[in-house]
Amino acid sequence: MASDDYTHGHHESVLRSHEWRTAQNSAAYLIPALRPGLTVLDVGAGPGTISADLAELVAPGHVTGLDAAPEIVAKAQALATERGLANLSFEVGDAYDLGMPDDSVDVVHAHQVLQHLTRPVDALREFRRVVRPGGVVAARDVDYRGVIWYPLIPALQEWLEVYLRVHGGVSGEPAAGRRLKSWALNAGFTDVASSASLWLFETPEDRAWWGGSWATRVVSSAFADHAVSGGFADRAALERIADGWREWAAAPDGWLLMPHAEVLARG
Repeated sequence: MASDDYTHGHHESVLRSHEWRTAQNSAAYLIPALRPGLTVLDVGAGPGTISADLAELVAPGHVTGLDAAPEIVAKAQALATERGLANLSFEVGDAYDLGMPDDSVDVVHAHQVLQHLTRPVDALREFRRVVRPGGVVAARDVDYRGVIWYPLIPALQEWLEVYLRVHGGVSGEPAAGRRLKSWALNAGFTDVASSASLWLFETPEDRAWWGGSWATRVVSSAFADHAVSGGFADRAALERIADGWREWAAAPDGWLLMPHAEVLARG
C-alpha cells in the first residue's frame, strides 16, 4: 500500500540532483509574482537551493523552508549561513499540518512535492489555509509518463516501467503533472493559472551528470531498496538499468526531456 515515504530517499546521488535546482530552472513561473517584502513558505525545500534563491528575490521578506527530514533541514540551514541569507530559515514540518495560523504568508511554494503525497488535495487545502487573501500557492511537478529520450535504449524503457511501478507503489502519483490543475480546483481554489515547462538534458555535461546520477541512484538509493523489496525489479535488472544510463550518458546524440506542469492557485 502506498504511503508518504519518499521514493528516492536521501542518498548522495539524490541530493546531488536536488542541489542542481534553482529558482530559474525550477520555479521560473513563480518569479514574476514575487516582490521584495513578501513572506514565503517553501514546502519540501530539500537542501534549500530554490529557497535561497527565493529569499534573495523577496528580501527583506522572509522565506521559511520546510522539510520532513531533519538531516536535510540541517544541511539546508548550513546553505543559508554559507550564502549569508539572514531572511532564510528552515524547519522540520509536515505538508498536511503546517503548524501556522490562517492567512499568515503571502506565498506557499512546493516543487516536486505533491507527486510524493498520497493526499495531495489535502496538502493543497492546508497550503490554501495559510495563504493570505491575495496570496498565491505555487506548485510544480514532473509527469514521468511523459518523459522521452533518445537513443531508444531498451534499458531506459525498463527504467521507466520500473520507476512508475515503484513510485506508484511507495508514495503517490508519478504522473502528477497532468493532475495539478484538477487537484488545485478540488482543493477549493477559484483562480488556477496553469503553465508548463521542461528540463532538457542534452549537452555532454548534462548527460554525464544526469545519467551518472541515475546510474548510481538506481542501484544505491532508497529507490533500489523499494524496487527490490516491492518485487518490481531484482538486482540484476537494476544493474542492467544502470548500464543503460551510462550508455545514454556516453551517446553523443543523447537527449532526454522531462515535462513539468505548474499552477499558480489563488482564491
